[in-house]
Amino acid sequence: MAVKCVAAQTAIPLVDIKSVDPTIVIELRYAGANNVAGQALYPPGTRALVRPEVASRLVAAQAFLRRYQYQLKIWDAYRPKSVQMQLRQAAHYNDFVADPHAGAGSLHSWGIAVDATLIDTSNRPVLMPTDFDDFTPAAMWHYRGPDPAIRSHLHLLQLAMQDAGFYGLHTEWWHFVIVGWQKYLPPEELKRALRAFGMPSQGRL
Repeated sequence: MAVKCVAAQTAIPLVDIKSVDPTIVIELRYAGANNVAGQALYPPGTRALVRPEVASRLVAAQAFLRRYQYQLKIWDAYRPKSVQMQLRQAAHYNDFVADPHAGAGSLHSWGIAVDATLIDTSNRPVLMPTDFDDFTPAAMWHYRGPDPAIRSHLHLLQLAMQDAGFYGLHTEWWHFVIVGWQKYLPPEELKRALRAFGMPSQGRL
């Protein structure tokens, strides 16, 4: 089911991930207290929304993972700029959290980024480098710890998402942005984003 949402004065077509693939597990961390803010930032009943192109690529990533007896869990998807501001305040204006008023803000607010982790086919969590919203070196894209299970799980998640057409973020192993995200931003927003992010493949929390 497609829904309309207004972001940055532009109508963004968004779809509910569950309506596209009901097997993808959703646990929106900002709908509860288990996040950096320590409280719910989304109202009850908030759905995980993304652009249709992102949803179709998540379906591909899910199919890839299920061949190996794993699956996706989505921690966050579309995030309104008002919530982005609350998140930035809760993180004490940490550089890891994008300023919604600078550049293009967070790419979550354009429906082109998701936060994802790996679970098994019984919906049980598996070992990953860190929990969500961990702003430490342990959350880097390149796992440097000694646990081979964590390394294997992270590599599988990254491989599935890359194969489906997503970039990762070097400071947050759970954050993924659709390849070609630039075409979804208006020209002026894109210019600001490229200046703010520095690299076309980057996009902060």
